[in-house]
Amino acid sequence: MIKKVREILFEYPGVVKKEFRIGIMIVILLILLAGTLFLYYHNPSRGLMLACPIRFFTGYYCPGCGAGRACYALLHGEWYQAFRYNPMLIILLPWLMLYYIACGIQWVIYGKERISPSIPQRIPVLILVLFLIYGIARNINVYPFLLLAPAVV
Repeated sequence: MIKKVREILFEYPGVVKKEFRIGIMIVILLILLAGTLFLYYHNPSRGLMLACPIRFFTGYYCPGCGAGRACYALLHGEWYQAFRYNPMLIILLPWLMLYYIACGIQWVIYGKERISPSIPQRIPVLILVLFLIYGIARNINVYPFLLLAPAVV
């Protein structure tokens, strides 16, 4: 039974057949579309989203605080407001989108994603360190750092 399922799903060990990869990618895109439509019509500022547990328990902003509101503002064309909610997200979002689109296309075509293994290990570590520094800096109550905290314009 398991052998028959493997024959149906896999081209060879570790690589899902192309028609299943396309189906999986379509499902992922439909989920992203549904989430985008939900966010477009439901403003996170009105309490419809989950509260940040770090902000709730500690009172400090995490690196992701304001990301939902920033995405909502982006979907409504409010670029500056989105930047004020979470500047790091707005700076990294185009790069993350390009990365995931390229990885998804490679996975659908070849059955393997070839970008991640070619990225030097220090780059994800650098991004993690930048997120940690950003998370600390946006909680400092001194003028230039106050601009990093989520704010309504």
